Amino acid sequence: MKLTIRIILFLSIIFLAGCYYDSEEVLYPKLSNPCDDTVVTFSGTVTQILQPCRSCHSNSNASSSGNRIRLENYSDVQAAAKSEKLMGAISHSNGFVAMPKDGGKLSDCEISQLQKWIDNGTLNN
Repeated sequence: MKLTIRIILFLSIIFLAGCYYDSEEVLYPKLSNPCDDTVVTFSGTVTQILQPCRSCHSNSNASSSGNRIRLENYSDVQAAAKSEKLMGAISHSNGFVAMPKDGGKLSDCEISQLQKWIDNGTLNN
């Protein structure tokens, strides 16, 4: 009887130990990081990321609170991207004013998506 209990206890410990690392994050790392920078568009991705920036960087506010950097439409964002001001500011690079001002840094995913859009030629899509 004692041998049967020991065998059951031993098998239970092995079974539980075998499941220790079976977490979703370990088994499926892509599911735990939903960042998708494979398809990045101006209208679907970039405008959503930069929407909060428009409170200071709209055409009407850029001269007073946005250091004359406008991010209201495609041509504004494209100009900022091509001048490297956009990525320098949002990635908090040396020599650039860190943006968003008085806020936390954008997520690594958002920065990656913006960089992907730039790398793909700043398309108006």
